[in-house]
Amino acid sequence: MRGVSSVNNQSVLLPGEVAPDFDLPALAAGVKKRFHLREQLERSDVVLAFYPVNWESISARQLAEYQAERARFFPEAEIIGISVDSIMNTTVWERDIGPLEFPLCSDFWPHGEVSRAYGVFRDRSPLAGASERATFVIERSGSIIFSRVYGLQDLPPISEALQALRGR
Repeated sequence: MRGVSSVNNQSVLLPGEVAPDFDLPALAAGVKKRFHLREQLERSDVVLAFYPVNWESISARQLAEYQAERARFFPEAEIIGISVDSIMNTTVWERDIGPLEFPLCSDFWPHGEVSRAYGVFRDRSPLAGASERATFVIERSGSIIFSRVYGLQDLPPISEALQALRGR
């Protein structure tokens, strides 16, 4: 059984479910590349941090906090930011808020495909066509061990992802 987001009634993947694999354009430390979830899971656990859009203050704070606290995760886990904005838009935004050492993925085309697979694509206003603000912690086996959707104006506590990683 899947969880239901109180924000938009979409099915959200729950702990125990297998994380859908994906391959997306990404930006890491200012360098454009491809990010493939399965390849990363061969090296470490993953904290997948969906955020609605670039150029939004809470998204900037969310990613800045992950950057500031990255040493508490890395190398056991890597943080991966993901939004539906284009890689070009993300590149310019990262220059403004960064540098960020972890990948920022663009779920732009097909639009929101990964967000939909995780059950966090917003299909109504405000911000219809964006992703929810959500966190998934995925262990190396590909199993989700933590998932939570937050309000658009809520800053996800980093402590929740750290507790999920350390509490297994």
